[in-house]
Amino acid sequence: MNTTVNVSLECIRDPRVTSVIFPVLYSILCVVALVLNSLAAWIFFRIPSTTTFLVFLKNVVVADLLMSLTIPIKILSDAGVGSLQLRAFHCRFSAVLFYITMYISILLLGLISLDRFLKIVRPFGKCVPQKVRVGQRLSAAVWIVMLSLALPNVILSNQPPKTSGGKLKCSSMKGEVGKLWHAGFNYFCQVIFWCTFALMVFCYTFISKKVYESYKASKSKSHAANRRTKAKVFVVVGVFFVCFAPFHSVIVPYMLTQTRRLKLADCRAESALYIAKETTLWLSATNVCLDPLIYVFLCKVFRKRLMTMICKDPKESSKSSLTHMEMSPVDHTTRLSLNDTSHINQCTSASSFDC
Repeated sequence: MNTTVNVSLECIRDPRVTSVIFPVLYSILCVVALVLNSLAAWIFFRIPSTTTFLVFLKNVVVADLLMSLTIPIKILSDAGVGSLQLRAFHCRFSAVLFYITMYISILLLGLISLDRFLKIVRPFGKCVPQKVRVGQRLSAAVWIVMLSLALPNVILSNQPPKTSGGKLKCSSMKGEVGKLWHAGFNYFCQVIFWCTFALMVFCYTFISKKVYESYKASKSKSHAANRRTKAKVFVVVGVFFVCFAPFHSVIVPYMLTQTRRLKLADCRAESALYIAKETTLWLSATNVCLDPLIYVFLCKVFRKRLMTMICKDPKESSKSSLTHMEMSPVDHTTRLSLNDTSHINQCTSASSFDC
């Protein structure tokens, strides 16, 4: 048993993977993320916050932009080209911000799904309070709670940095209390992810059912419009699952090996698990590049502003974007005519899908 632990402790990972491949992948990701999220921020913060949907999307932009800004420090730290002080800064501050903004984004995507569910399915009727101020307070609560829970990870990383094989392990900067808090916080983040994923599946299942019933009631034969609506319904779930599910499936066994509660047979197994963790973490980070797809798919105001920037004729691009079907709730005060499908393509109440 002791032999297994010693092998694990002395396990040296392939430097080509840790110091070359992942820094290159993160460099590509960083450039794309900074460009897309800077553009998204430039557009969004010129749009008034008139709906809770817009409030949540703006907060996602901020979280993604902050996460993108931490990536250059991670690149330098992983590549081993930064000073020991820079790598210690990454462990104590930058890495904490990297992870916490990722989970803030996850929670906000969950709130977006709930917001869509309440506005489209309307399980409580028309009287659901969905004021902008409520969205702002919910967003502020997410930031305050998550940053407060992450703060001990910063405070308890108070040990002198120690290198092993030229590498600095962030866990070496934590005492026993720090390691316990870090492990507990990681398990808490697991709960956040899987609960948010369950919420999104629940919300979008009922949204899809509502949209299908609307098409069935109107006897619509517009398959293209139907496909566009399905794409809008499932784009958030698709991005969410592809980006985050692999990482949260791998991180638990990885954490167990780090705390020695799970002992692997040899060094190759531990190295393979480490590579799987880093690969899926990079995949999670790609969410900062895929989130702009959500803005384009689901937010007509954002799409119109973007098309205005890209197209030479703003009026033509605006007119073209308006012809796209926007997913919207069924108006409970207006019945759909069997011979008129226009109610499917527009919002007939003040609470629409468009942000």
